[in-house]
Amino acid sequence: MRIIRQDLPRLILLLFISQTIISCTTDEKPNILFISIDDLRPELGCYGNEFIKTPGLDDFASDGLVFNRAYCQSAVCAPSRASLMLGMRPDSTRVWHLGDEFREINPDAVTMPQYFHKYGYYTVSIGKIFHNYMPDSISWDEPDLRPYPFAEPENLQRDGETFYVNEKNIEIQRLRRDSMLAIRKISYADGWNCGPVVEIGNADDSEYIDGAQTDLAIETLNRIKDLDQPFFLALGYYRPHLPFAAPKKYWDLYNREDIPMPPNPAPPIGSPSFSMNSMYELRAYAGTNKKAHPVDQTIGEDTTRLLKHGYMASVSYVDACVGKLISALKEMDLYDNTIIIVWGDHGWKLGDLGSWGKMTNYEIDTRVPIIIKPSWTGHEQRNSEKMMMGTKTNALVELLDIFPSLCDLAGIPKAEYLQGTSFVPLIEDPTIEWKEAVYSQFHRRPKVAHDGGRYMGYSVRTKDFHYIEWYTWDNTLKQAIDSVTAELYDHRIDPHEKINRIDSPDYQNDIKNLHQLRIK
Repeated sequence: MRIIRQDLPRLILLLFISQTIISCTTDEKPNILFISIDDLRPELGCYGNEFIKTPGLDDFASDGLVFNRAYCQSAVCAPSRASLMLGMRPDSTRVWHLGDEFREINPDAVTMPQYFHKYGYYTVSIGKIFHNYMPDSISWDEPDLRPYPFAEPENLQRDGETFYVNEKNIEIQRLRRDSMLAIRKISYADGWNCGPVVEIGNADDSEYIDGAQTDLAIETLNRIKDLDQPFFLALGYYRPHLPFAAPKKYWDLYNREDIPMPPNPAPPIGSPSFSMNSMYELRAYAGTNKKAHPVDQTIGEDTTRLLKHGYMASVSYVDACVGKLISALKEMDLYDNTIIIVWGDHGWKLGDLGSWGKMTNYEIDTRVPIIIKPSWTGHEQRNSEKMMMGTKTNALVELLDIFPSLCDLAGIPKAEYLQGTSFVPLIEDPTIEWKEAVYSQFHRRPKVAHDGGRYMGYSVRTKDFHYIEWYTWDNTLKQAIDSVTAELYDHRIDPHEKINRIDSPDYQNDIKNLHQLRIK
């Protein structure tokens, strides 16, 4: 039962917030540091992963609240980010797949930075916040800031993750791109997403874009910190997105032979073939371009270990960048009066379910990290028990909830159209009863579906179950038509989603209840 909802009497909610979370007037709002990390799984030290090295994020988490069970609304960049930044679900934003441009579909949409600007915030964007080639400049006072040399004219059409530092890899990338351009017109990433799938960089942190962005963010904070208005600075990190390219020192943190293999190395038993992504994202890169659909082929152990090694090195690299940024915030005496939130836009399969990448409704793709620290300005005691610093919650939350939550933490009104639920009460008490279910969806298109069909899958995640309904999708009417099949995973006994139990007689009452939650 959802006991705290957006339709709770406004007076009660505002009174609760003012007494327990914030103490600011219109003239002294907290700053906001809004950090996104692309393709980040909730597998960090602070999430209980003892193998990966993430001291920066772990240290930050010791001052905040870690959401153990947070979920995106669609496990691919553009729909997930559009949903979060507009505060509405994909069926409302009408952004369903990677190429949908929300500003073309919703020309009058008010994004999160636009909304905060209305209430006095100075908004700045660095890196990947919306989608790489959809920066939406009108959303920001300072849009799409880029560090040198990534801001040079010849680099403006390139996605931030497509830069290498080793000369051999740069040449491989250039030759492959030239070959593809000779055959067909290239649009996505301006054709640069074709180099080696991994790079052990002979470079310092700042020679890759995420390190350079961190330096630019610190310079920007120094420049805007004394403005007569609070700032909303958004920084979008590109790693651990493919290719897995990071400085060598982060690769050296791991012994490849010790890296654990995926616990669920095959598609779920009884699942429809179209539910799984085609891995076309991975196949774009040199070294993995001949891999087939995961229903037809799995990737061998050596390649699996190499790719997992690259992913972990990339995570540790970004972790160091985040740690450097937060240390700088403290040195500028901005930490206490800044709301800091770190979030990932979706998960990523590393051989899980026999596949690689995101683009499914499965738990490994829809579950994401969210870590938040509220502003401490105005509190009688920074280390009071009420702050619940360094704690975790198992409450079900969604990326959709970030927009209204930041409004409450900043002390500004929430727009009535926002479809998420502010999770601010969980910062006060992480154990209170919360949402009964959270929701995701995924549009499977014919050119990547294993059977060539077009479908929409709607996912319901409760405390114990993960339920997915699949429908044929009319792409002209933009609506679900006929029910095709469904999936049910019992997380009490099957946390890695190995067996679809939709036909089991033991679960029929659960299925009826989950269906009712789905159509609410």
